[in-house]
Amino acid sequence: MGISRFALLMVVFIDIMGQGLMYPLITAILFSTSREFLPHDMPEAAREVRYGIVIGLFFISWFFGAAFISKLSDYIGRKYGMLICLTGMLTGYVLTILALMTSSFILLVAGRIVAGFTAGNQPIAQAALIDMAKDTDEKNRFMGYIAAAAAAGLMGGPIIVGVLGSKEVLGDFASLELPTYFAAFIVLVNLLLIQFFFKETLKKRRKVDFGLSEVFLTLWRVAKHPVVARVGGVFFFAVLGLNCFFIFLDNYVVAKFSFGTFSSSAIIVAAGGAMAFSSTFLLAPVLARFSQIRTIAVTVIIMAVFLALFMVNPFPDLSFLLVLPILAAFAITYPTLLLMFSETVDETQQGWVMGVSIALFTLGSGSISLVGGLTMAENRDLPFMIGLGAFAVALILVATAWRSDKVLRLDPKNREAEPAEA
Repeated sequence: MGISRFALLMVVFIDIMGQGLMYPLITAILFSTSREFLPHDMPEAAREVRYGIVIGLFFISWFFGAAFISKLSDYIGRKYGMLICLTGMLTGYVLTILALMTSSFILLVAGRIVAGFTAGNQPIAQAALIDMAKDTDEKNRFMGYIAAAAAAGLMGGPIIVGVLGSKEVLGDFASLELPTYFAAFIVLVNLLLIQFFFKETLKKRRKVDFGLSEVFLTLWRVAKHPVVARVGGVFFFAVLGLNCFFIFLDNYVVAKFSFGTFSSSAIIVAAGGAMAFSSTFLLAPVLARFSQIRTIAVTVIIMAVFLALFMVNPFPDLSFLLVLPILAAFAITYPTLLLMFSETVDETQQGWVMGVSIALFTLGSGSISLVGGLTMAENRDLPFMIGLGAFAVALILVATAWRSDKVLRLDPKNREAEPAEA
């Protein structure tokens, strides 16, 4: 694999690493009574609300940034789009470091907003890899690489926090500032790799003929692409169901099982390991054997069943095992849906359609973060119950909205079968 492709996959890794790093980090910051960040006598319900605000504003900012910057990359080029995002991400980490040094909740929120608005890297990297693909098989392989990079990021973030931020591992040398310094350094390295080794994949630049209003128009334009809308509906609810689980996984196990920083990071590492294994060894054989629509239906069912089991599980150790099939199934669902998204438009709109996928992802994530922070203060199971409902809606849409011939033809297996049927 060349340095250019490695740099693109590193972009995906860093995007997801930031989430895997920030969940346990923010949980440790906001829920620890031994730190001075929040008043010691602040009730847990108020801490839950602040957790929801920090995570929610990150995703809402990501929604607006993804809608604008991803489309911008179709005009100015993938390289400049990624450089903008990486610079913003680096700034976000610097603000987070300052927030930890000064115990400032406002700076913590500001850091998440800046990082969120410029977190549109993943769809740009996805579009650049699609630009590089020579045929469908190579595109499928690149999507598998993306899922593997995302899984590695999911594991890398909590490992960084669990090692550099845990006194159980590093003793007095450990601190919550150390993981953010390390993450900022990795972002800087990736920025330099993109600057000096990535060659622009966009065939032709175009004059930018849109403004900030694009933020509000990206999803509105989906109405003109009914096939994108049908795929997007399933995507939205399938990803929402997963995020209802994953966003609150860390503080759920802290509240229910009294996990410490190391244990709560470890369960996210286990989730990332399941994603990495599934995307590396299961994704390609599954897509080679089964249709995309059947694959998505079955994996959504698996996620729903094991989420329900996780919710009623009373044993701390068993929770590690129940996480595995949920994330393993998602590692197949997500890239399969991205492949379907990619097939809905031509090469000139890949940045836009990948931006739509991230906008849907972040819109659902931001909403559930804000709502979940309030509901979890009352009942810690409520976000998971919302997730089960989202999975149910996704399955209903697969059974109804995806009966369209245009959706069925997105699947290569169905296209291959058409001449034989004729």
